[in-house]
Amino acid sequence: MTSEAVAATVHRAWAADLDARMLYELLRLRVDVFVVEQACPYAELDGRDLEDRARHYWLGGRPSPVLGCLRLLEEQGGEYHIGRLCTARSARGRGLGKRLMEAALAEVGDRPCVLDAQDHLAGFYAGLGFAVTGPSFDWDGVVHVPMRREGRG
Repeated sequence: MTSEAVAATVHRAWAADLDARMLYELLRLRVDVFVVEQACPYAELDGRDLEDRARHYWLGGRPSPVLGCLRLLEEQGGEYHIGRLCTARSARGRGLGKRLMEAALAEVGDRPCVLDAQDHLAGFYAGLGFAVTGPSFDWDGVVHVPMRREGRG
């Protein structure tokens, strides 16, 4: 593991508190992974990144590059939705995705949480307490499965 990955701190910000440069870095990483690397031309910018109840988590950044990120949304009924988890290709296999998920789940606490996992990552999310809740589906050419972590309250 590189010293940069070891020293990377998990950061969290409400959408309204992100400055333009940091939001750009997060979106750039997501496009690099989901659109370019996975050769999946889709609308990564879905209009939810700046919602009042959107939180963004990331590792690294200023002055080092962003190594990974995810988005946590609080839905109208109080359920949480985790999405857009990704790590830079150069930083994979170092547990950074797990660190990001653990930070987001600490905020979710005992409330229910859902996500749509790429099919090959369902085992990773199962290890964090999520269970598959329905059949797999194609999302812009990538097979996903819906998953849910029940509230523990």
